Parts: sequence; structure tokens; C-alpha cells
Amino acid sequence: MDFTLKIWRQKNAEAKGSFQTYPLREVSPEMSLLEMLDYLNTQLIESGKEPVAFEQDCREGICGSCGLYVNGRPHGPARNTTTCELHMREFTDGETIVIEPWRAKAFPLIKDLVVDRSSFELIMLAGGFISINTGGAAEANSLPVSKINSDRSFAAATCIGCGACVAACKNSSAMLFAAAKIAQYALIPQGRTEARERVENMVRQMDDEGFGFCSNTYGCEFDCPKGISIDFIALMNREFFSAKVCGHKKTSD
Repeated sequence: MDFTLKIWRQKNAEAKGSFQTYPLREVSPEMSLLEMLDYLNTQLIESGKEPVAFEQDCREGICGSCGLYVNGRPHGPARNTTTCELHMREFTDGETIVIEPWRAKAFPLIKDLVVDRSSFELIMLAGGFISINTGGAAEANSLPVSKINSDRSFAAATCIGCGACVAACKNSSAMLFAAAKIAQYALIPQGRTEARERVENMVRQMDDEGFGFCSNTYGCEFDCPKGISIDFIALMNREFFSAKVCGHKKTSD
């Protein structure tokens, strides 16, 4: 397969960036998009040119580091698929493929296709954990959890923090990410003890990082490679409202 690649190149956050065009021939349809970029970089290096910087790690759809904007879609045209799992057979022979980084104030660009997503880590540090002493491993049936809640908690926990939800949102909102990380604990008994502090701190940190408000276009759910439901945003909003009401009552008392 032959392709024409239009890739965003930018030396650093201060430099002016632009799209550069690269013809690429004899691409195997079984290559992933990242393997295709490896193939391109090999040719660039051999010709004495600087390779394209992009982020990757596991290449198994687990780590969330590979996120790219491909032909106007986060992670490309295939649904429920990360960039590293996107294969070139999803494209048409002779097609022009446009590849660019996430575009969000809270994800400042580092170089070419690499952005700094440490803002997600700061949201997690604000409350995405259970800090109370839960003791040793309990008997499996000593703390009953409904099947519905355990399934929903697991579904929320499948979020890999890739940032596709932010890239898909016209307001660069991180509410789907934050909601998933809040919901995975809010739905199980172990997470209820710190529920109020968790939602307040994580939402506050999300706002401090410069993410926008939810635009209610469902774009985040549609482009999420793990299919995280926006129902979790509604759950987060209920948790936040409850925390504020409980906090107000406690202050008033």
C-alpha cells in the first residue's frame, strides 16, 4: 500500500509548527499505525533527516500513551481502538493520512506529536486513590458488592487515560476521564469513606489544570477507545452535588 502522510512537525512549544508531507511506499496492510511511523522514521534517519517524535509504550492498547489525531479523529477511524491497535488496512491504498497531536491547553506540546499529559496525573494525585488502611485481604464474601456495581466499577476502571476524550471535546473537557476515575471507587464500599473529599479534590484539580466544561456532544464517549460511558459523568455530578450539600450541612451545624 502507498500513502501520502501529512504530519505535524514542531520543534518545541515555542517554535512555529506546520504540516510536512511525506510519501510512503510499500506499506504492509498488517502494520499498525505506529509501525508505519517506525517505517517512515527509518527512511528519514537513513536519508539524514530528523525522525518524527511520537509517544508509545506497550503497543497493546493498555498504557494510553499512543494517542494521536488521525484524519480528524482521536485514535483514527476505527472505534474502540487505540492508535497502536489501528492497522493500515483500515485505510485505502493511495489515501492521504493527516496525523497531528492532541490539541488542548492542558496538554502543552513537547515536540511534533508528543504532548505533556501530566495534568491527568495531577488529577489522580488529588484523589484518585484509597488512602485508608483496609487491612489484610478479607474473605471474598465478607464485604458484599452487587454484581451491577462491581461491573460498572470495572467498566470505569478500564479507562487508560489516553486523553482521547479531551481531544474529542470542543471545550477540551476532561470530565469523562475524571468521572471514570471517580466512579471506579464511588461504586464500591472501599471507596465510600473518602468519596466526598475525592470528588471535590479531583474536580477542583481538573478545573485548575485548565480543562473546559462538558459540551454534552457525546464526542468523548464516541471516540473513547475503551467505550467509557458518559453515564459516569452523571454519576460524578451527583457525587459532586452530594459532597457540596453534605459539606454545607456540616459547616452549618
